[in-house]
Amino acid sequence: MTGDQERVLAVFEVRVRDLIDICEKQKQRIDELVRSLESKDKELEQAMQTIKELKARYDSMLTARIVSFDEKEVKSAKMRLSGLVREVDKCIALLNE
Repeated sequence: MTGDQERVLAVFEVRVRDLIDICEKQKQRIDELVRSLESKDKELEQAMQTIKELKARYDSMLTARIVSFDEKEVKSAKMRLSGLVREVDKCIALLNE
């Protein structure tokens, strides 16, 4: 092999090693993203469960409002409902981050 061919081969080997390193880094990044996605999926499932529970509580409160005509109780129920809505909004905001 001539010196010129050896130099070209050496450059080729370096570039192949660099390409392999880039490939390995990309695989690691993909693994990180997959783990992050799985984590977000779990958070989403928890938030959806919370939303279902809050909706059930909201429905119960609406039923209680129909039964109760006491203005103080209605005002109290509205305040509790507002708190629940804020809690759901916080969950949604966390998911959007």
